[in-house]
Amino acid sequence: MISSKSVLAIIPARGGSKELPQKNILPLAGKPLIVWSIEAANRSKYIDRCIVSTDDKAIADSSKKNGSEVPFMRPSALATDVANSNDVILHALDKLGETYDIVMVLQPTSPLRKSKDIDQALELMQDNNVPAVVSVCISNKPPQWHFTLEADGKLKPVYPSKK
Repeated sequence: MISSKSVLAIIPARGGSKELPQKNILPLAGKPLIVWSIEAANRSKYIDRCIVSTDDKAIADSSKKNGSEVPFMRPSALATDVANSNDVILHALDKLGETYDIVMVLQPTSPLRKSKDIDQALELMQDNNVPAVVSVCISNKPPQWHFTLEADGKLKPVYPSKK
C-alpha cells in the first residue's frame, strides 16, 4: 500500500514470440527473464500483490516456482502479436474479481528495473497526484510510436494520426 491505496502488479508474459521463442523463461544472468520482474515486484515496499498473466504453462510454472501467483491462464486470443495490453489487464482484473486502487504493469522484458524504481514511480504518482506514470527511454522505434510529455503530464503523439 501507498497512502492507504492498494497496489496490484501484473506481469503480462505470453508464450509466443516470433523473434525469440520462450524469451520470458530463457536465462538471463542465471535466472529466467521473467524472474527479474517477479523479484523486483516482491521486494517493493508498496506492492500488495503480484500476479503473472500468461497463456503458457512453462511460464506459469516458472513464475510460481519463483514467487509469483498465476491465478488463471490467459486465453489464447489475448496472447497474440496484436493483442491489446489494455485488454490483457482488464481480463486479469475481471478474473481476479477484486478491486485495487493502483494497477502497475511490469513488462518482463525490462529486467533492469529494480524495486527502488517501482517504489519511486509509485511515489512520483502519489506526490504529483496524477492518475498514471510511465517509464520512458531513448528508442530506436519508428517516430509514429513516439510521444512527448506535455506540461500537464499528458502524452502527446509526436506525429498525430491523420483521420
